[in-house]
Amino acid sequence: MNKYRILRSIGKIVLTEVLLMIPALIVSFLYGDGDHIYFLATMIPAAVIGFTLSHVKVVEKRMGSRDAYYIVALTWIVISVIGAFPLYFSGCFRSYWGALFEMVSGITTTGASVLAKPELLPHGVLFWRSFSHWIGGMGVLVFVLMIMPMENENSMHLLRAEVPGPTASKLVPRMKTSSMILYGIYGVMTLVLIVLLLLGKMPLFDALCVAFGTAGTGGFSTSSAGIAGYGSTYLEIVIGIFMMLFGINFNVYFLLLLGKVKEAFRTEEVNWYLGIIAFSTIAITCNTFSGIKNLGGAAKDAFFQVSSIITTTGFATVDYNLWPEFSKHLLVLLMIIGACSGSTGGGLKVSRMIILTKSFLTEIRHITNPRVVSVVRLNGKGVDKETLIGTRIYMAAYFIIICLITLIVSVDGFDLSTNLTAVLSCFNNIGPGLNGVGPMENFGGYSDWAQVLLSFVMLTGRLEIFPMFILLSKSSHHRIGKRGF
Repeated sequence: MNKYRILRSIGKIVLTEVLLMIPALIVSFLYGDGDHIYFLATMIPAAVIGFTLSHVKVVEKRMGSRDAYYIVALTWIVISVIGAFPLYFSGCFRSYWGALFEMVSGITTTGASVLAKPELLPHGVLFWRSFSHWIGGMGVLVFVLMIMPMENENSMHLLRAEVPGPTASKLVPRMKTSSMILYGIYGVMTLVLIVLLLLGKMPLFDALCVAFGTAGTGGFSTSSAGIAGYGSTYLEIVIGIFMMLFGINFNVYFLLLLGKVKEAFRTEEVNWYLGIIAFSTIAITCNTFSGIKNLGGAAKDAFFQVSSIITTTGFATVDYNLWPEFSKHLLVLLMIIGACSGSTGGGLKVSRMIILTKSFLTEIRHITNPRVVSVVRLNGKGVDKETLIGTRIYMAAYFIIICLITLIVSVDGFDLSTNLTAVLSCFNNIGPGLNGVGPMENFGGYSDWAQVLLSFVMLTGRLEIFPMFILLSKSSHHRIGKRGF
């Protein structure tokens, strides 16, 4: 393990977070709520720590995959711990642990909140809370790779450890260029959304915060009324469409930029993703229509919530706790499935569901016809054995963790539906669940220790399990050859 390399990388991350707090500091000065002092009290010590660590002398520049996993896990923990201080200093949280939960929820783009009335937060803190969605949506280290030099081999290790999905790939040979392309697409789409929200007469501050939440598929709102508070069908449709767009693999947009339209639309994962959205929207519309007697309204609400849940954004315009059981069960399934790999969305990822489904069917064929050689294919290409094994292991670990954490948080006394969907929501980085953590409720009822545990669950889900557990694994701290990592 290259400890000095890890420390130096974390120092750069801390300095990057200080820079990312500057927009929130400016907002705090503009609105004059007095919260600038919260940011200065956080940024100055963080800058000193970051500067010190970033100048640690590194003898061995090469980074192994194990080092990359350490850096990724520590990065997300450190930025959450530091980023929570402005929220805690605001005095709106009952303890630092609640502020940490909120920050972890923001940076992992979960959108789960412990606040009943977020509008009570000062503007700078409220902006930072939403801006954390935008930072975490594309990936913190992807941003760092764009602005700071790093060897291409080392940066690829970091990409594989942070980018969600069964596989990770570069858009172009150099990782820095790939990062710039990704953030360029991300930034342009965000700006387009902001303009469209402003055209819908949404206030500028709200448009920025909502756009950050939509782009990062996060879900924090500026008030307890949420998106429904604007009372605008236009805004709901625009946000619903953009949530869906940000849930698509960004490689598809790169292909469109290159003019490879046919190749982009032949992407199997995207076709499945859009098909699931279409089916779910129609099914929920039919299921809820009898209750509201308004086909247009039922379709609008169904599309918005389907788009919000499958992309793991978590915005809500209706209390779907009141929907029929079929619709609620379908939303829970969408929570698990999630968006496309290589997008800002969470969940298992559609590509994994495709691989698992085809793997199951292939196994059936193999049992009935042992001599027939069947290959699992994705986008017309055979899926390698390593990816198949990794997908199955991930799936097993996913359900084991969900079951264990649900059992542990049940000590707080909430019902099964609340606990299960709370854990699913945190692990899949969605935000709202059902019953006690439904769209009109919050996570404030959970105890401090449960909020810390759920914060760990959010980080584990965002980093897709392995980085966090490698960090905690005792054997991983020993060099290869001594303990056989």
